[in-house]
Amino acid sequence: MQRITNTVLVAFLMSAVSLPPAVSQEGPLGIAFVEAPEQGGGVATGYNPDTAFAAARAQCMESGALKEDCLRIAWCFPARWSIDVFVQHREGPHWHEVTCGVATESVARSLVAHICDRAERPELIECSLVQVYDPDGNKLMEN
Repeated sequence: MQRITNTVLVAFLMSAVSLPPAVSQEGPLGIAFVEAPEQGGGVATGYNPDTAFAAARAQCMESGALKEDCLRIAWCFPARWSIDVFVQHREGPHWHEVTCGVATESVARSLVAHICDRAERPELIECSLVQVYDPDGNKLMEN
């Protein structure tokens, strides 16, 4: 009887060790950014990148973009503060540049001056802050 009990205990412990860890639904959120160039984009928070990117891709597709056009741009965990900057090249193409995982709102906002520095990037004809996101993914500013 003791041998059977030990065998059952060993089998139980080995199966418990092989289980994948549970995904926490508490704690800090991550933030995912998706963009379909010249078409649209999406932003979503989540506790893991797969969930957040799936939600951001769904938002992107709402603009009419195809799933395969909605590209993963950035993932930050924890999300912290994020900014979305609109950028346009003098030859016409435009895109969004995101920065996430920034410690404070004021630091995030101050990055725009560096991202849009025309001395560093003379090829740009447009560069401006579009959106600020707090650590929970809430929009704070919208143009």
